[in-house]
Amino acid sequence: MAIVPRGETGTRSSPGRFQRARDPGIPLAVAETAVPSRPPNGGIPRRTVQDWLLGGWPGCYDGASHFPKELFAGRTMTPRERVLAALNHHQPDRVPIDFSGHRSSGIAAIAYARLRKALGLPERPIRVYDPIQQLAIVDEDVLDRFHVDTIELGRGFALEDEHWVDWTLPDGTPCRMPRWASPEREPGAWVLRSKSGRVIGRMPDGAIYFEQSHWPFLEQDDLDRIPEAMDETIWCALRSPPGPLPPGPEGDKILAEGARRLRDRTDRAILGLFGGNLLEMGQFLYRIDRFLMLLAGDPKRAHAFLDRVVELHLANLERFLRLVGQSIDIIVFGDDLGSQRGPQLSPAMYREFFQPRHARMWRRAKELADVKVMLHCCGGVRPLLPLLIEAGLDAINPVQISCTGMESRGLKADFGRQITFWGGGCDTHVILSRGTPDEVRRHVREQVSIFAPGGGFVFQQVHNILADVPPENVIAMFDAAVGAE
Repeated sequence: MAIVPRGETGTRSSPGRFQRARDPGIPLAVAETAVPSRPPNGGIPRRTVQDWLLGGWPGCYDGASHFPKELFAGRTMTPRERVLAALNHHQPDRVPIDFSGHRSSGIAAIAYARLRKALGLPERPIRVYDPIQQLAIVDEDVLDRFHVDTIELGRGFALEDEHWVDWTLPDGTPCRMPRWASPEREPGAWVLRSKSGRVIGRMPDGAIYFEQSHWPFLEQDDLDRIPEAMDETIWCALRSPPGPLPPGPEGDKILAEGARRLRDRTDRAILGLFGGNLLEMGQFLYRIDRFLMLLAGDPKRAHAFLDRVVELHLANLERFLRLVGQSIDIIVFGDDLGSQRGPQLSPAMYREFFQPRHARMWRRAKELADVKVMLHCCGGVRPLLPLLIEAGLDAINPVQISCTGMESRGLKADFGRQITFWGGGCDTHVILSRGTPDEVRRHVREQVSIFAPGGGFVFQQVHNILADVPPENVIAMFDAAVGAE
């Protein structure tokens, strides 16, 4: 049968999505399964599962957002289908689960070692792909055990032993660190160095994470040397897998081929970590207090700095999506705009300095590839949500429900049809770390019952699972999420 892309009829906003009917995550036989339209919308032509997942059927089913079960007769959704359905505000067959799909939905390596033991799984080398936060790569057997629907693009790289070196976690657990970001020992601390040899991160004895220790623009900035300054900050210099790539065509080939191989071997939704930080980039280079003072006290200089940063990000975005755009489903940007008590800056200041620049980057990402745009944004950011949505944001994580203004029912009621809440599934501040497994289960079921109806929700805990979280609570959390109605 012939299938007409909905963009040709004026009802589809992203014709390129039609080509995903040939995507490995959506079998061709299923993608070409047509279903007659239902009353009362009699004029809608025959649609396919691909149309429904990626564009929706306007007016169909009296506006109901539950998935049409006949499209999936005899089978469940694939993980990719499940995530895409939720992102398009359709009710999937169950709540999509994210665990380690990005650098704020993972697990500390210390906790991961305990989790594997509690699950009775075979011992494996603990690989720490994010040395700063000391996050572990979550192995395939754990992803399968918890029915995880996502995977991070970096899992297609650094697969060989040659990329890793032995190290020991602060609690004495053996692990492996990326060869290009291996900590060095100094008296009283472990340190991380930039390529120039400068100490840019420090973990004192007794601590379990690294902290930034150098800010290149703290005393004097130089807007002509922003790229060089970025290489002297812990968050920019120490890359997660794929890690440092050779310059030019050789590095491009490694990135593109690794992304394609991952796409070919998984039906999970793939998240590509891009960054594109604006407020945070100023804080990385100037330090938080100095950059906030720059915004308030010298707006002309702040605009000039941000203009330079955006141009750098856009150039990197062109290359990134040219190479991996056909292999990923979600592109992840980052900017922590909030604090525990609300936004770091007023809506007026966000509108002046950041919204136009976010909108420009997010719009360009969608022009370059068939991707959804997600922002990692910690803190109480409710007052900024209308502006983020207006700028073109599709999803936000980690939905920090313990912060001022981030009450779950209010968020879902006011914004649930406009943005996907990728997180908020379990409070890590108190419940996950200090509660009993029964308390965790009750809390998760309640959160899912609030956020999941009508789609627009992907389950993850609020940020990473920290080192002191009992493994029994982690198991209770994911089992409750998968089993929740």
